[in-house]
Amino acid sequence: MQAAVTVTPAQIPELLLGLATVRPVFLWGAPGIGKSSLVRKFAESLGLECVSLLGTQLAPEDLIGVPQIRDGRSVFCPPEAIARDEPYCLFLDELNAATPDVQKAFYSLILDRRIGSYELPAGSIVIGAGNRATDNALARPIASALVNRLTHVHLRASSADWLVWAGENGVHPWVTDYLVDRPDHLWSQPPKSEEAFSTPRSWHMLSDALHSFGPDIDEETLKVIVHGTLTPAHAVSFCGYAKIVRHSFGIEAILKGDASWPARIEDRDLLYYLAEAFRGRLVKELPRRKEHVSASMRQTAYRAKSLLVHLAEISVEVAQTVIADDTDGQPVLPAWFLVEAARDMPRLVEARR
Repeated sequence: MQAAVTVTPAQIPELLLGLATVRPVFLWGAPGIGKSSLVRKFAESLGLECVSLLGTQLAPEDLIGVPQIRDGRSVFCPPEAIARDEPYCLFLDELNAATPDVQKAFYSLILDRRIGSYELPAGSIVIGAGNRATDNALARPIASALVNRLTHVHLRASSADWLVWAGENGVHPWVTDYLVDRPDHLWSQPPKSEEAFSTPRSWHMLSDALHSFGPDIDEETLKVIVHGTLTPAHAVSFCGYAKIVRHSFGIEAILKGDASWPARIEDRDLLYYLAEAFRGRLVKELPRRKEHVSASMRQTAYRAKSLLVHLAEISVEVAQTVIADDTDGQPVLPAWFLVEAARDMPRLVEARR
């Protein structure tokens, strides 16, 4: 299902309070952005126990129950997990990953709040969640009859919301500080191949590993756990950031001329990170229009071109990332600066094309 309008995690509690208390809700979103934890936290805020059913692990009889003979008639007895006397939150996780037969078994539970003769206690709420087909996750089409029984809310990852949560839940400072500088690295589109990718969940996993190994973690071990949890490009950048934290080697020293670009092959991850920081600084400090360039900005641009030349001498590939377009093919740096770069560094700009 495609999202016409999306919401952030901070908006979910109020939305669910108005929606889930009157009608069943389906929460859509990419893997690892916190759908399940948001539902559990919302149920807790209402004082309700959250009972989770995982769609991929259910058969129809797990919902409908098994028949028993009472007074000469068969009666279906729903499972103990569902048949409760007190109101609760029924969370149907990975609902759209369930088989069609299981999805059909949910129809009456979602719309009529009942299974057989059992009816959910008054005050109970029903919330479903699942990934989208575009997330390269296990997702089956949902029949229109079931789609029409739910109110659909599309969740997107929010670095601002996650950093607030991270600050309240002891996430490792390397992770939070890095994502303050690179909020765009919080989440990446799930890959088509089987490899790690960045999500709020995977950053939390990395934080737990960093806490577990402690401050004396060696460089090779750090690379293993970072590349085992994050998108490859993000992993390289984070390893470079970790070197800066450990060795007090930052972009400020390079800009001031107190340090040079690291040239060792083994410091290539550090070089990539510093190049990204350099690019961010240029985006922030250089005006979009040339007529707005002051004398001090002109000096900044001259110094930037000098640093680009030196960077290209170490690695044209890394230097190219500084002047590269964004993912939509649009220039990130000001056009006037790119024109001057083309004049002074034709080899670098040619590589960009």
